[in-house]
Amino acid sequence: MNRRPFLAGLFACFALVALVALARADEKVLYEKPSIFGTIVVTEDDNGLRVLRFGRGGARQSVVKLGDPDYLALPYVQVALVGLALSDDPRRFLVVGLGGGTLPMFLRKHYPNATIDAVDIDPEVVNVAKQFFGFREDKLMRAHVADGRQFIEQSRQPYDAIFLDAFGSDSVPKQLTTQEFLRAVRRAVTPDGVVVGNIWGRYSNPLYDSMVRTYQEVFDELLILDVRGAGNMILLALPRKQPLSRDELTRLARKVSAAKRFPFDLGEPGKYGFPDAQAKSQHGRVLQDRDIEQREPERYDSKAFGY
Repeated sequence: MNRRPFLAGLFACFALVALVALARADEKVLYEKPSIFGTIVVTEDDNGLRVLRFGRGGARQSVVKLGDPDYLALPYVQVALVGLALSDDPRRFLVVGLGGGTLPMFLRKHYPNATIDAVDIDPEVVNVAKQFFGFREDKLMRAHVADGRQFIEQSRQPYDAIFLDAFGSDSVPKQLTTQEFLRAVRRAVTPDGVVVGNIWGRYSNPLYDSMVRTYQEVFDELLILDVRGAGNMILLALPRKQPLSRDELTRLARKVSAAKRFPFDLGEPGKYGFPDAQAKSQHGRVLQDRDIEQREPERYDSKAFGY
């Protein structure tokens, strides 16, 4: 075995832990309360940035600069927004996983006439998003306290863009990875729409190849983007054939960010990693509901991923 990549990864982990510990030393706790899915912790640093965590030792789930919905501190969010390039003039959004409301609030600013539904299984997360992170419902943007899978299965009006940003303690819960679930997601998205999935990459996710294979079985087209230096991957799934090169996706993404006046170039994330998702991996299998063991409900409609 080549030990150099292993040692490099180990040193990187130590450095990340040290940086996180240093950052937390400058944070004050604004709120800490147990919920049915774990302890919710809200902190604020000397620069006024507010952070949502699940447990004092947890990773950052949301980072919000109050009054500035364009502030996106977590790198995966910008990459996920590349999916907007694959839906022509989206008017209905669904976000599974509210967290601090970062993604819905960004969408509200740049798509002011769109309908935005955000779903979270934990009512305390919704309360915290409103109390500490500036999330505000209006006639077009609503937060729903519900099981994300059931919400999608029961939806009647399709969405132009669906963001699946739901994690348990260390991965996407199995209920949100199966062929049956993704078929429900496909039914809930418009023919010209896009589904954006956020998952851990292969090096930290034993089911990575199987998750990708399951998306491939359900959707007609799949593009994969690497979140540079973060360890997770963004899946862009389409219910239609639309093969795109990296340059074509970059051009479409750049067009969206210019038209919507994003504070960043949406074409940049598409340049980093564009793994081939055309051939079906022989290392993965199709994940199905029958493989899931019955167990207590997990926290999986709130972001449990971040750096």
